[in-house]
Amino acid sequence: MNPANSGSDYDLITIGRVSVDIYPLQYGVGLEDVKTFRKFLGGSATNVACAGAKYGLKSAVITRTGNDPFGKYIHEELGRLNVSDEFVSGVAGLPTPVVFCEIFPPDNFPLYFYREPKAPDLVINGEELNLAAIKAAKIYWSTVTGLSQEPSRSAHHVAWDARARKVHTILDLDYRPMFWASAKDATVEIEKALGKVSIAVGNKEECEVAVGESEPMRAADALLERGVELAIVKQGPKGVLAKTRDEVVEVPPYLVEVVNGLGAGDGFGGALCYGLLQGWPLRRILEFANVAGAIVATKLECSTAMPNLAEVEAVLATMKDN
Repeated sequence: MNPANSGSDYDLITIGRVSVDIYPLQYGVGLEDVKTFRKFLGGSATNVACAGAKYGLKSAVITRTGNDPFGKYIHEELGRLNVSDEFVSGVAGLPTPVVFCEIFPPDNFPLYFYREPKAPDLVINGEELNLAAIKAAKIYWSTVTGLSQEPSRSAHHVAWDARARKVHTILDLDYRPMFWASAKDATVEIEKALGKVSIAVGNKEECEVAVGESEPMRAADALLERGVELAIVKQGPKGVLAKTRDEVVEVPPYLVEVVNGLGAGDGFGGALCYGLLQGWPLRRILEFANVAGAIVATKLECSTAMPNLAEVEAVLATMKDN
């Protein structure tokens, strides 16, 4: 990590998971029958930073890797994708995480995480965080995975306390059951976190873990009751709902032929960040993010599948013409 007095002002800082994604080039078969793979930069928080950078945001990710060739690859890919690795460091004795998936379009993409004995991105220490950079960032993005183990859990709270619920402090409800002893444990930690962030975003299943509600309107209300200012509930093929204390917006889906849905949520997240920083109306932000996420779902990979502004706007223009 970096000393507290280093760093620059960033549009977007994310914190959390990083990995090397090893994805199959054969679809509709189990891993045992896959003959060839490609490797990509991955990890939810990292993907969101990559998506933001694609729109020209000055982006950085806070994470950790192993001191191994895959760790070196992560640094190289971050640089190539215009994401700062200023806050990325190695952890001695732990391997860089690797993730495999299977591709069964349109809606079945099993993930296999290799993060033992412990993922380096869960060894983020509060005393090593660059709190000045975190506080200054226009958007600070965290995920629920970072709350699953110490010392990462405590580090997240240190960062949130430094921001003091500053506008655009976002929690991605990205719940992965394999990282938790139980959903109940996750609920307890999410409850503590919601009072420290201003925006929460997740799908219906993640909302149920977070607040005990999966019906979109009730889930949004429950998130607002816990202190967030903007609640976003993604509904997949049914679109997205967003709610503040004064406004409710529902946006229909942009339907595509899905290749791999795993990166769509991160594509949505990066586009959400861009839209927020443009000061757009909530409906325009959601329409933009919806299309961005859908575009990513048409690709195999995640980080390098993120669209740029022109690509998203071109789709939005065709939708208006129709």
